[in-house]
Amino acid sequence: MHIHVITTGGTLDKVYHDALSEYRVGDPAINHILEEAGVTFDYTVEELLRKDSLELDDADRALIRERAAACPHRHILVTHGTDTMPLTAEALRDIPGKVIVFTGAMQPARFRVNDATFNVGFALGALQALSDGVYIAMSGQIFAAGSVKKNRAEGRFEAI
Repeated sequence: MHIHVITTGGTLDKVYHDALSEYRVGDPAINHILEEAGVTFDYTVEELLRKDSLELDDADRALIRERAAACPHRHILVTHGTDTMPLTAEALRDIPGKVIVFTGAMQPARFRVNDATFNVGFALGALQALSDGVYIAMSGQIFAAGSVKKNRAEGRFEAI
């Protein structure tokens, strides 16, 4: 099995710029996460975007959809910011013959305490077990695209 990872930015990839006192999307954290985990499956990483998900627009979603649909691999992991992840997942829902799982993080992967590593590992396991379709894997739960929303007040995803 080969897993293709498409990175789009989001909190998972954010870094803190002390001189500016702000966070910016940096290099994709997925490479370090997979290397540190010692995964034994074949994978490729495609850095597509470096944006906070609130900055993504319809053209960005169309680009993500185009790349996922054209990917020669069946299993695709998309790292994405959490604020608009459900919207982008819905935009890919009708791509046939693929298992596409979105994941992200509430805290940057570079923080000592974060949910990024768990979410990526969970999403990779889900990706290998699920049937064709588009899903969101966050905080130990899997949701089908179109049936989930982010509850900002609680800092979690929940079924709708």
